[in-house]
Amino acid sequence: MLRRAIILSLALSCLAPSVHLQAAEKADIAAMMPAAMVSLRAAASYARTGNIGLAQIELDDARRAWAKLGGLAARAAAPYSNPSLSELIGGGSDRLSKADAALASGDGARAAADIAALRQSIHALRRDAGVIELSDCVFELVPVMNILRDAAARFSTTKAGPGEVVEAGAALRAQLQRCNGLATPDVASQAEFRRLIDGASLSAQEIGRAAREGDAGLVHRYEIELQSFVNLLDFRYG
Repeated sequence: MLRRAIILSLALSCLAPSVHLQAAEKADIAAMMPAAMVSLRAAASYARTGNIGLAQIELDDARRAWAKLGGLAARAAAPYSNPSLSELIGGGSDRLSKADAALASGDGARAAADIAALRQSIHALRRDAGVIELSDCVFELVPVMNILRDAAARFSTTKAGPGEVVEAGAALRAQLQRCNGLATPDVASQAEFRRLIDGASLSAQEIGRAAREGDAGLVHRYEIELQSFVNLLDFRYG
């Protein structure tokens, strides 16, 4: 009996390093991906607004985080599979190189587009793996906001009725409330988060009221305000 206990103890001790290594790798992947995403969204924001120097600094940070993530791609841990993560890393490296070249030539718009494509790939990977968090929800605010912006533009030229603006505003408000529900308690209680989410939710409701009243000027002002809210949410939490 003692001999069996000793053999079992030795076997478990041999397995332990492997178990700990796998846990460490999983933790590294969980840490590296958000780190890269933080730098990517900052780089995209700076590139979009023409702050090339700041965009390059953030992109350099993103490339370093991406390189570390690439070193773990062959040993992907759940919920990410090896093929899907490896494909993301390869495609992402190409996008980062293109964005870097665009910034070097002073083309912030093209760099922002390449970064946006990479961010879309990251969120698609997370969605397919069943990972849905605040950053994913905030990232999805952008296409909803684009629909509202288009509706507001058509309303200003009488090519769309108030109902289209009301519907688009309600869709944006619903997405904002979804993001609010996904925020962790510490984030949800932050004054900055509350100001952005609550302010955007109120404006998304009011833009519909302005459309029903036929006030195209007020609809336009709310649309500009909402675009600022969405940009700030994406910059801070996307």
